[in-house]
Amino acid sequence: MTAYAVAHLRPAAHLHDEVFTYIECIQSTFAPYGGAFLVHGVTPEVLEGEWPGALVVVGFPTLRDARAWYDSEAYQEIAPLRTRHIPGDVILVDGVAPGYDASRTVAELRTAQAGAGAVPDRGTAAS
Repeated sequence: MTAYAVAHLRPAAHLHDEVFTYIECIQSTFAPYGGAFLVHGVTPEVLEGEWPGALVVVGFPTLRDARAWYDSEAYQEIAPLRTRHIPGDVILVDGVAPGYDASRTVAELRTAQAGAGAVPDRGTAAS
């Protein structure tokens, strides 16, 4: 199941030269893990709430690949070039399984809530 590395970054108006080096190097760190930019450093159109900053989304074949990329020596070596100069949040998240149907998830949520059971994992194929 496809997984994503998502970053909500808040860059300064003037970028430090280390950030340029980071950007020049990051894409090559994806290759061993099947990663690719899906969104890179854009300011999203905010329809609800607030989103100060930029959005980056990188797709990976699996969550395991995304974690291996993030933990890799190649990425960890360049990460401080960004983190020293651009604050932000970075998360890894699984996408939904092929054939995902939100109506099945809501049925499971209703059942779980009625029985005070656990909330199902919406990313699984059974959801």
